[in-house]
This record gives sequence, C-alpha cells and structure tokens, in this order.
Amino acid sequence: MSAPDTASTPRRVLVTGASGMLGGAVAQLLRDNGHHVRTFQRGASAGATDEVRGSLTDLDAVAAAVKSMDAVIHLAAKVSFTGQWEDFVATNIDGTSNLLAASKESGVKDFVFVSSPSVAHFGKSLAGAGAGDADPQQARGFYARSKAAAEREALGNDSPEFRVAAIRPHVVWGPGDTQLVERVIARAKAGRLPLLDHGAALIDTTYIDNAAAAIVRGLERMDHAHGRALVVTNGEPRPVGELIAGICQAGGTPVPKLNVPGWLARGAGSVIEKLWLAAGSRDLVHDEPPMTRFLAEQLSTAHWFDQRETHEVLDWKPEVGIDEGLQKLADHYRAS
Repeated sequence: MSAPDTASTPRRVLVTGASGMLGGAVAQLLRDNGHHVRTFQRGASAGATDEVRGSLTDLDAVAAAVKSMDAVIHLAAKVSFTGQWEDFVATNIDGTSNLLAASKESGVKDFVFVSSPSVAHFGKSLAGAGAGDADPQQARGFYARSKAAAEREALGNDSPEFRVAAIRPHVVWGPGDTQLVERVIARAKAGRLPLLDHGAALIDTTYIDNAAAAIVRGLERMDHAHGRALVVTNGEPRPVGELIAGICQAGGTPVPKLNVPGWLARGAGSVIEKLWLAAGSRDLVHDEPPMTRFLAEQLSTAHWFDQRETHEVLDWKPEVGIDEGLQKLADHYRAS
C-alpha cells in the first residue's frame, strides 16, 4: 500500500451508529489512526470518551453531534428484513436528511454515507457487477428502498465545499455480529434456515475488519472518492450454502440440510411477510418472519462484484480472507 494520504492527518470525526458492530469497529480504527472521534447513537458506545446520545430524528441532538466536527461517517440506520415503511423513512431517509443539513450548517467538510449494495439489487443475479445506480423504486424491501433514497440525497449534496462519498460494504460479518451471524446460527438451531436451490448462489461477503478499513479509507481518500458509490467486499465469492455452513460450524451449530426451491421461497416469503406485519406489533429484532421475499432473493440469486474500481479509488485491499475470518469467528465462540 502507498504512503498515507495527506487527508489522513488527524481530524475531528463524528461516527453515527457506533453502538453497532461495524460502527464500533470504524470508530476504534479512527482512534487507532490518531483521529479524534465523537460518537452519536441512542445508547452507549464502547470506548467512547466523546459521545452524544440521541436520535437522528431529534434536530437538537443532531446539531449537537456535528458541532465542531471536520467530517462525518454515517452508519446509523434501521436494519431489518421487515417492519413498517414509516419507521424506515423516519430513520434512514429523514434522519439522513437531518444529518446532512446539520453537517453543512456546521461547516463539516467531508461526509461518508455508509450504504448497501442492495440499493442497486433488483431481484436478479449480479455477477461481477459494478456499483450500479441506487434506485428506491426498484430496490427490494423497505430497508434497501430507504437506503437507496438516502444515498441519492447524500450524493446529490456532493460539492467541492461539502464532499460526499457512498461506501457500500456487502454482507458484513464477524465476531459479535448480530445482523447476520447470530441470525444464521439461531435460525439453524431452530430448524428455520433452509438452503434455497441447494445453496448454490454465488455471493460476496465482507469480514468486519475489511469493511471498517475500507470505510475509513473512504474518508482518507475523499479527494478520489467523493461523488462516487463504491461497493466493498472481500472479493472472494462463494456459494451461499458454503458460507452458511462455515458460520454454523464456527458457532457449533448443525449445518442446515433442508432444501427449498428458490421460486417457492420467494413466493412464500411475500405472503409470510404480509401476514407477519398484519399480525401487529412485534419485537422485529428477535422475532422476525421465517422468510421474506427480500431474504429469499438474497439466498437464491448471485450477488458478487467487480472490486477493481474500489481498490484503485481507495488504494486499499482486504487483509483478512474468508477462511481466516471463519477461524476468528470459531475462536470467538470457543472463548465465549
């Protein structure tokens, strides 16, 4: 890797969503690189010495969070396979609008919006794809649609005075992950994790250390990255069944054996999700439907990406491979 960029000079950086696995890793890496980090989230953030607690919907809290900051890395979001559209709008769209406006008003110079490749995944296979344009009309599921709308607004604010980049880490996982790893293990234990089309779909994923490093590079390489959307992965596409098996084995859980045709799961997912939402209020973090159409599409269609532009723009490549990451995951579960 080349010498550090001049933009890596210590700065005051706000990280939203630092109580999550990825946000916490980004905040810690920034600290390790000599930056002053302030975190903004509703609960406590590990390692924080400068934090503001609050919601993206609270204009006063957002204004307090961005005050005196040089840069913002925005990770906070509502992430779920299902839920009410209004909740996604409030956090992912309106919350991002609030943060953008407050950042510009406060004199923030650089803004990294952490997005998702799902903003340009429209239910069909993606094989060696580029980033693609975020499209809130075609993106699948409320999370992807809301993130697509927010990314469009963020990049629409890019200018020489207020530089904005969108970094899209794909399927981030690692020790302590509650979004993917714990869901896979819990569903596998409960017998609620079928393989779709024998788990043959080829997908990219991103180990947590690599995702955090790429996001920080997005800030440090803003001269090159602003105005762009960049997908970040490990660059090691594998069959989804193989990845699920690796996660289950690391967590000491039997590997799923049940196979369901992808077309059947997609149709069933649409029906189940509607019935689930109609049943009323639920704890959607721990009590999600067994299948949604979005989840079925993710498990039964290829989604892997050409990483050449990302590597060139960020002057970065992943350091932790999939196999090493699975070993780290196994070590984590053995220790805990």
